[in-house]
Amino acid sequence: MMIITNPFAVADEIKIIHSLFKEGMPLLHIRKPDFSELEMAKFIHQIELKFRSNLILHSHHDLAEDFGINRIHFSEKDRNYSREFPARFSKACRFHSTSTHSIQDFNSLENDFDYAFLSPVFKSISKENYHPKKDLFEEIKSRTNYNTKMIALGGIRSENIYNTLKNGFDDFALLGSIWNSENPIKQFKLCQKIALSYLQSPV
Repeated sequence: MMIITNPFAVADEIKIIHSLFKEGMPLLHIRKPDFSELEMAKFIHQIELKFRSNLILHSHHDLAEDFGINRIHFSEKDRNYSREFPARFSKACRFHSTSTHSIQDFNSLENDFDYAFLSPVFKSISKENYHPKKDLFEEIKSRTNYNTKMIALGGIRSENIYNTLKNGFDDFALLGSIWNSENPIKQFKLCQKIALSYLQSPV
């Protein structure tokens, strides 16, 4: 279970992030596509030092080493078009993640990635008119890549977490269900409880 930041500013965002970490959030993907390098540096600087190792940087990767961040995310575009991937970051950053939008893309990944998002699984909560073109639960029956963890993204909420895990995804990421909630911490704890109930359920 991991959370992706809202691409836009959220009231009390850093305070909420700290509370989420204290409640057990294992990983936070920092995705702020419109941030300049300076804005990104200022944002990261506000996050307590003890949580830096739990951050994944989606852009301005050069900041990772400066802030003691050893996880970076490559977008589909980065992965397909960047000549410097992944060698430039392999020493400084231990974990790499990426984004995919079809089982064919996911299956074709090299072993450079610890995990990859596969999206959208359901109609997006945060993106208007963003919904699956295919039934990904049917698609992932054709999975051949088991070296990379498959992370469900897109429309994941408390009501569908259990079945998402039950039907083949290794884990899931939350965005809209957290940041569009009136009480992000309460929502996180509910999703966390459901994920734990699945892990503890008999096979």
